[in-house]
Amino acid sequence: MSQQRSLEQQRATRAWEKVTRVRDYGPGYRKEYGQLARSAPADIQTNGLGQYLAFLRAKRGRDKQGNLKEEDAHYQLLAHISEWVMERLSQKHAEGLLGWIVDPRTSTDDYRRATAEAMAFLAWLKRFAEADLGEGGSES
Repeated sequence: MSQQRSLEQQRATRAWEKVTRVRDYGPGYRKEYGQLARSAPADIQTNGLGQYLAFLRAKRGRDKQGNLKEEDAHYQLLAHISEWVMERLSQKHAEGLLGWIVDPRTSTDDYRRATAEAMAFLAWLKRFAEADLGEGGSES
C-alpha cells in the first residue's frame, strides 16, 4: 500500500511540475493545454493511446521555418506524457513513447501497461489543470 501511495505521490508531483510550468506561458497556451489535458483521458479511452499520441504529434505547431515550436500545447502534452510513461516503464526509444508503441518488439502487454500508466498520470494532470489553469484553461 505504501509503495502504491508513493507512486501516486510521484505522479502527482510530476503532474504538478508540468502544470506549474504551463502557467509561464500566455493565456491562449494555458487554455489550449488545459483543454487538451482535460479531454486526454476520454480521448485515450475512446481511441487508444497510440492514436491519441499520433493526434498530438500531428497537431504540433511549427514556426515559419518549419521547426517545431516547443511552446505549443500539443507538443508539450505529448512530451509530458511520453517522458513520464517511458521513465516509469524504464524504456528508451529515439522516437519517444509513440515510436516505442509502434515498434514491433513492443508487446500487447507493454502497450496495456503504457496505457494504464498514461491514464494514471493524466488523472493528476487533468486535476491540476482544472484547479491551477482555471475553468477552460484560463487564468483563475
